[in-house]
Amino acid sequence: MSLYQLLAQFIRNHKRHYLAAAAMLFSVAVLTVLIPRKVGAVIDAMVAHHLDQRGLAIQLAELVLMGVAIYFLRVGWRMQLFAASYQLGVQLRTRLYQRLSLQGAPFFQQQRTGDLMALGTNDADAIELASGEAMLAGFDGSMTFVLVIGMMLLGVDWRLALVALLPFPFMGWAFKTITHHVHDASRDSLDRFSKLNEQVQETLAGVRTLRALGLEQRSAAQFAELAERAADASLSAQRWEAAYEPAVGIALTSAGALTLCMGGYLVWHGEMTIGTLTSFTMYLGQLIWPMFAAGWVLSLLERGKAAWNRLQPVLAQELSIQDHGQITALPHGSLQFGQVSFSYPGQQALALDQVSFTLDEGKTLGIVGHTGSGKSTIIRLLLRQYDTTQGSLLWGKEAVSNYRLHSLRSAINWVAQEPFLFSASIANNIALGNPEATREQIMHAARLAAVHEDIVRFPQGYDTPVGERGVTLSGGQRQRVAIARALLTDSPLLLLDDALSAVDTDTETRILQHLHELRQQRKERSAIIVSHRLSAVADADHILVLRDGRMIEQGSHNELLEHAGWYASQWRYQQLEASLDAA
Repeated sequence: MSLYQLLAQFIRNHKRHYLAAAAMLFSVAVLTVLIPRKVGAVIDAMVAHHLDQRGLAIQLAELVLMGVAIYFLRVGWRMQLFAASYQLGVQLRTRLYQRLSLQGAPFFQQQRTGDLMALGTNDADAIELASGEAMLAGFDGSMTFVLVIGMMLLGVDWRLALVALLPFPFMGWAFKTITHHVHDASRDSLDRFSKLNEQVQETLAGVRTLRALGLEQRSAAQFAELAERAADASLSAQRWEAAYEPAVGIALTSAGALTLCMGGYLVWHGEMTIGTLTSFTMYLGQLIWPMFAAGWVLSLLERGKAAWNRLQPVLAQELSIQDHGQITALPHGSLQFGQVSFSYPGQQALALDQVSFTLDEGKTLGIVGHTGSGKSTIIRLLLRQYDTTQGSLLWGKEAVSNYRLHSLRSAINWVAQEPFLFSASIANNIALGNPEATREQIMHAARLAAVHEDIVRFPQGYDTPVGERGVTLSGGQRQRVAIARALLTDSPLLLLDDALSAVDTDTETRILQHLHELRQQRKERSAIIVSHRLSAVADADHILVLRDGRMIEQGSHNELLEHAGWYASQWRYQQLEASLDAA
């Protein structure tokens, strides 16, 4: 879909506002072209002494009333038109947000956050202006141009009109050339703004790292360079947009000179009155607005086209994870991986290779292994951030792809190694998945996650703002708040993806004990615990050991110790390390 098709569709959907604005604009244009004719008639009447003082007062009063009517009509069409055009910006931003919220991890691996943010701000603004300001100026300018040219040709003198219009084809050629450059410059300006936006986003997100490494000056220099490039691109676009004005000025000045020459000749030979020449000159002056409007409209449309060419592919891009499931009920029952193999997009190496296991309802599965062994990949497949390459992934004897994404993800509480906290209070972050939770329920979840004592030490307690991305809290506190958030909702499956990596062993023990007690109360709730610390999975009903995407060991904690493989050796090493730390 092109920008013009988008605008046409939007105008059809809001035709009442646009028709009302068009009617008011037409009235303005008619009144505008009548004023010079009336002024010319008054001048001729005064020269011929056909107008007395009372008649002159009446004519002037009519001119004033026409001016007042034009004023109120202009206010009216602006209210009608902008009331509609602003809705396009809202719709585009809403569509973009909804599209982004449904996209999976592969999409965001190929996109830059700052660029996506720019699409929802600068680019959406440019398209919004094309639907409002451009349509307004285009219709108003076109209507005024047609009526003024018509009056000049039919109502004044066609010979003088043809002579006055001689410079306009040259202006059209200049507009075509300028428009091409405006489009390229606008696209470059939007691209550079996106890069600048990306730099700001990354700098603010990693400000602690930059300070720790003493890279403030380097970051500031990079920002200054990007800001200068963005400014240069914007200046280039503005420079080409400003080129419309000289083209209009040269054309109208030439037309004015030709009008005076031809008009003076006609008046000298008695073929035209002074009043008629005055009217024609006023009409020529009224062409200033349509000419400037043409340049403005072309500029806004080219900016809108450049913005739409950036935004449209994102809106049209297929979802990386298709939501074609038909089952809306929450899944329950056993979870089964059957010979699952998977490789990430763009990679040939298998992240999982023929992995099979079954997790019965109400049981706990532990997954351990080296970094990069495929532990977190299992979690991502369960969450349908990716789809399996080979094999079957069933939940309750149904493929997970048969469930609606909302139903599937509503059945899972996931705590990542680096959980995300929103810029809200601690209580609001814990109650994110259960907004109706009472303060007592929030505090109970916090106690289960062993973070209650930390929270109450803050001056504002549970009402303490955590700052962007939870900057107020330590890494361990953020993880425990995220665990409390997961425990506050009663979902069938709990996923802990190395979610205890930032807490000490004593706190880990307390949390695991609380989780064990909670599972005893909710027999139907299953759990998968991914961890580098084997102590976190020691009480699991079944444990998988992964290496390079393959299962190399499986069994209970005691069975794996008896097997004397990787798990047993790693357990002895970690126990020795813990005893040395305690000493």
